[in-house]
Amino acid sequence: MEQNILSNYSEVFRQQKLEGHISPGPVITISRECGCSAKRIATKLSKILTGYSYLSETKTDVEWRWISKEILEEASHELEMDPNHVKNVFLSEKKVPLEEVTSAFSTEKVYDADDQKVIETVGTVIRSFAVAGHHIIVGRGGEILSHGITDRLAIRLEAPLDWRVNRIMQISSLSHSDARDYVIEIDRQRDLFVEHIAGRKVNNSDFDLIFNYSTMLDDHIVDAIVSVLKNRHII
Repeated sequence: MEQNILSNYSEVFRQQKLEGHISPGPVITISRECGCSAKRIATKLSKILTGYSYLSETKTDVEWRWISKEILEEASHELEMDPNHVKNVFLSEKKVPLEEVTSAFSTEKVYDADDQKVIETVGTVIRSFAVAGHHIIVGRGGEILSHGITDRLAIRLEAPLDWRVNRIMQISSLSHSDARDYVIEIDRQRDLFVEHIAGRKVNNSDFDLIFNYSTMLDDHIVDAIVSVLKNRHII
């Protein structure tokens, strides 16, 4: 089933190119381990890239937007479904109590028919944002769903487990043991969802840049990303 999901997105993408004669992208995707702040990177990056668009030779006043929750909102609109149901399919993305997280997860995530419809719609929405261009897509398998777009940069934020556990403890009231369990469960659930989309385990070759979030400042990561975008003529 997973292979068919991804091939369906690829076919939609191919038809969009043939029918619209478009040059898809540019798009940036950011995948992250729990405890790494992709939203802070995406926010800074969107402001800088919007400035580059205006100052480019073409003087295109194009706004770069970073998107995350908008994906689920658009999917719920397409499905004419309660947004809460769509969000529940992505339970790991919500700030829920630890006991709710651990009780909801098993060694394998089982999706029912409604869940499958949500996932396929979310995938189509992500693909549409990627093809439209000038979007920074945070999470939800964006690196897989934007595969094949030439003007794309796929980024991964990682950090040692202990560092991420300590960070979660700093921003929550969880004990070390609970924070560790939380981080591991969130990572596992995210990985299972992306594997469901891709039909395989995601590996380092799916990303263009991988950063150790524990050793780099946000500004340094953003500067490195912008430099690569310029050198690859994406901006």
